[in-house]
Amino acid sequence: MNFQRKRKDAPEISMAPMIDVVFLLLLFFMISTTFNRQTEVNIKLPEASGTEAEERQRMVTLIIDAEGIYYLKGEDDLPHQLVNQSADGLKQELQKLAAHSASLPFIINADGKTPHQSVITALDIAGQVGFTHITFATQHAASGK
Repeated sequence: MNFQRKRKDAPEISMAPMIDVVFLLLLFFMISTTFNRQTEVNIKLPEASGTEAEERQRMVTLIIDAEGIYYLKGEDDLPHQLVNQSADGLKQELQKLAAHSASLPFIINADGKTPHQSVITALDIAGQVGFTHITFATQHAASGK
């Protein structure tokens, strides 16, 4: 009697189908992902009740995010981060704008969690360079709270 077991060959795994599946998944995620999120500034405006301001064609908009970083909305209506985030850098940028648009409304879009000092600094500098129509942007309070 022969009690020895027959040796089975080790199973072979082909890598080609697995690589094909990985490439297909990679293509799917690349096509379905949006890449234009770089131009957005994520801010959550404080809430207030009241009437909406009338829409104006041109205005100067300063955006301050939750970390206190300043952005100015340009002619292309996209926020551009200031290179120099100091008070002097903000003052220089606003002086350039005030030279030809000081009569335009100056709107401060500050996140609800923005440090108070960042908002007061922006408000003070806007007044110093000549902006007279300064306002804050808010969103309507959610009903039912």
